[in-house]
Amino acid sequence: MRANLSINQPLLEDLELFCVVVRRSSFAASALELGVSNALVSKRIAILEKTLQVRLLHRTTRKVWLTDHGHVVHQWAQRILADVDQLAEAISQKGSSPRGLLRLCTSSGFGRNRIAPAISALVRKYPELEVQLELLDRPVDLIAEGFHLDIRIGQVQESHLIARRIAENERILCASPAYLKRHGKPRQLSDLSQHQCIVIRERDQEPGRWNLHGPHGPETIKIKGSLSANNGELVHQWAIEGHGIILRSIWDVGHSLAEGRLVRVLPLYSQKADVWAIYPTRLETVANVRVCVQFLEKWLLK
Repeated sequence: MRANLSINQPLLEDLELFCVVVRRSSFAASALELGVSNALVSKRIAILEKTLQVRLLHRTTRKVWLTDHGHVVHQWAQRILADVDQLAEAISQKGSSPRGLLRLCTSSGFGRNRIAPAISALVRKYPELEVQLELLDRPVDLIAEGFHLDIRIGQVQESHLIARRIAENERILCASPAYLKRHGKPRQLSDLSQHQCIVIRERDQEPGRWNLHGPHGPETIKIKGSLSANNGELVHQWAIEGHGIILRSIWDVGHSLAEGRLVRVLPLYSQKADVWAIYPTRLETVANVRVCVQFLEKWLLK
């Protein structure tokens, strides 16, 4: 028989809601994500605070953030919910269909063009799977923001996360025929400093520099240009319209190259930018993530 505790036991549903509020930093945004009213979110957080006998959140009209006690409870809540997920996975039948929520993120252009169609096919195959896909052209804190999976192109910096390469990819230099007719083709890497280069603020890119691999190994070139954006589709379109040279993934510019709307320049130079699946726990313990990663790995071979 367990000894009586000095506090009541919080509901798992309230801990889950609390983690959403922490991630969203807003009752209103949390209510929208969960499909409930603001009043219900506020009420359940109040019940959780009363149950634990501590104040968990500081509140203003626009934002909420953790108290010192809230930080402790948030850390434990994440562990508890992860353990519950692993428990459900451990007792489920081997080979049973994945079910429940899967939150994943990726960059906007790759997400719309490659990942969204894959997710459409995935949920047709596994109708009990609920997928939330967010397109984010910025660095993502996978754990703090509550994502189960990040599909990322380029470098992986976080040593505390697990990364699995699911597709090969590289970025290449290209420009429109009209731009090259006006300005000439660059003959060597240093020539890029004299050209208009359209900069995209990728998650793994340092603005104003391109790190490339060529005949002499890795090289870095400073670039400049009058246009920049954090969206690859805009940059691609600007290049087609003759505004300058871009460094873009093969998956993105392949059709434009084949149709002659873009021309590859300095073909001996490229940048490795493989596609990675990044997640916080081993795939063996999370069925939804494992199934999604394996599905995407096959899908991206098409």
